[in-house]
Amino acid sequence: MEKNFCTKIVCSSAIAAFAAFAYLALAGAVSPSLAAEGKLDTAKIEQLTGVKGELSEKEGVFKVTAPRSDLKVTIAGVKMTPPMGLASYAAFMKAGGKTMIMGDTTLLEDQVNPVMSVALDNGLEVTALHNHFFWDSPKVMFMHIGGMGDEEKLASAVGKVFAKIKETSDGKGQTPKADLDPAKTSLDPKNIEGIMGAKGQMASGVYKITIGRTTKMGGHEVGNAMGINTWAAFVGSDQQAVVDGDFVMLEKELQSVLKALRGAGINVVFLHYWGVGSTTDLSKGLKAALDTQKK
Repeated sequence: MEKNFCTKIVCSSAIAAFAAFAYLALAGAVSPSLAAEGKLDTAKIEQLTGVKGELSEKEGVFKVTAPRSDLKVTIAGVKMTPPMGLASYAAFMKAGGKTMIMGDTTLLEDQVNPVMSVALDNGLEVTALHNHFFWDSPKVMFMHIGGMGDEEKLASAVGKVFAKIKETSDGKGQTPKADLDPAKTSLDPKNIEGIMGAKGQMASGVYKITIGRTTKMGGHEVGNAMGINTWAAFVGSDQQAVVDGDFVMLEKELQSVLKALRGAGINVVFLHYWGVGSTTDLSKGLKAALDTQKK
C-alpha cells in the first residue's frame, strides 16, 4: 500500500519518524563497510558549512553542529541552553559513490519558511517540521533536512541554510499579518473556482474548497469523508485575502508540493499552510501545488 501523507500538526512526531526511517532505509541498503568505501572531505565540509564538526570513525559520519546560543528560550520558567536541545546539525556519510546527509535545524516561527525556501532552492529535502517542547517562549520549531548526492553541493546547501538562520535571527524573519474579519468577506468565489478548477461553499464569510482523494488503510478504501482530502479556506477580499488549509499527499509528492507552495509565498506548517495575498495569487499558488500531484 502507498503511504498517504495527511500531515496534520498532531501527527508531527510521526512525520519526524518518517524522516528518520526514510534515510535509515537508504543507509540500510548500503554495505556495512560503508566507511571503507570512501572518505569524506571533512575540511571542505567545514569550510562550506561554516561550522566545525566531529568525525565518528566507527560509523564514518561527520557531523557539524551549530548551537543556537543566540536564543533566549524558557520552558515553563526553565532557562534553556543549547545542550538541552537548541542546536542545528547536519550529519554527512558516504553511501556508495554518493554522500548522504541528515540534519535538524532549530528555528523560531518567523524563521521557518525563509529557511525552508533556502533548503528547497538548494537541492535539500525538507522531511519534517514539528515542535519538541510545550510551554516554550518564544516558540521553537525543528525542521529536518536531508539529501543524497554530491558532497560539495550538499555541504554548500547546508552552509546556506545555516547562513539563513543567522540572517533571520533576532526577529528578522517573516511574520505575515493581515487585518481581516470573516464577517466582512467580499471575495468573489468564481475567481477562485476558475483558477483552481474546483467549486466550494461559502459559510459564515469563509469560502472553502475540499478536494478528496482515496487510499487504503488496513486493506479498506478510505476517502474524502474520512479526512483524506486537501482543503483551502479563503477569507477577505479579492485584493487581500488569507488562505489556510491542509494538503493530503503521497510521500513521493511531498517535495514538489512544498516547492510549489513556497514558490507562491505560501507559508508551510507541514503541511497545513497559511498565505496572505490576492485571491488570484493564492489560488494560483494552490493550483500549482495541486498540479504537481498529477505528474
